[in-house]
Amino acid sequence: MSVLTTSGLTKFFGGLCAVRDFDIEVPEGALYGLIGPNGAGKTTVFNLVTGLLAATAGEVQFMGQSVLGMDAHRITQLGIARTFQNIRVFPNLTVLDNVRIAYHPHAGYSMFDAVLRTGHYERQEAALTEQAQDFLAVFNLDGLQDEIASSLPYGQQRRLEIARALAAEPRLLLLDEPAAGMNPQETVELMDLIHFIRDRFKLTILLIEHQMRVVMGICEWITVMDFGEIIARGTPREIQANPQVIEAYLGRSAVIGGRMAEPGPEE
Repeated sequence: MSVLTTSGLTKFFGGLCAVRDFDIEVPEGALYGLIGPNGAGKTTVFNLVTGLLAATAGEVQFMGQSVLGMDAHRITQLGIARTFQNIRVFPNLTVLDNVRIAYHPHAGYSMFDAVLRTGHYERQEAALTEQAQDFLAVFNLDGLQDEIASSLPYGQQRRLEIARALAAEPRLLLLDEPAAGMNPQETVELMDLIHFIRDRFKLTILLIEHQMRVVMGICEWITVMDFGEIIARGTPREIQANPQVIEAYLGRSAVIGGRMAEPGPEE
């Protein structure tokens, strides 16, 4: 069963075609990579899928239901969550409150309860706090729950952002360059974390990433874009040896023995 399916997905900005005829099927439970040189159109695809941009043409289906034209918050409610290239946490709130906010759409009280601070409201708030604390423990952030989010090291902020996305209880998680800015140790820990959350929460994960170490190390299937179009798809082994992919990355990553190597710093 495919969790996410797109067909003919196209986006024009004026006379510029950012994405053309993008077709993908992401199987349930997959760890799927979307890669390509800078400017290939990858983040535009994410923005189209999550309703942040309106498509010029094409179709997007989640769990067999069309989400094309839906508001972003409605798509989130259906079960698609995402992170961004630039970390988006609430910098002046605590780690705990960052996750509590994500749980509030599932709060079981009314505006009336909240205004009057009824007993039902107090019980539900306590339950949300306990749930958020348990969730932070899963991500090894429970000892930091009272810390201000902006004070955390970069790697922990990224972990918090992923935790907050998962608190929305998605079935599909979109990760946009999760390893950007991470040092080698943080990158290894991130790879382990992605595997862990896929298995623990029974998720389907679609990720954009420039670090070939991450993509080839964790993804089971990969689609490659260049200049807004798909140029290849397959397993990591097939993608590494694909001449079109190697050509697309020339000048951006080294080619050793006809196979892709780790991208250079400019990626």
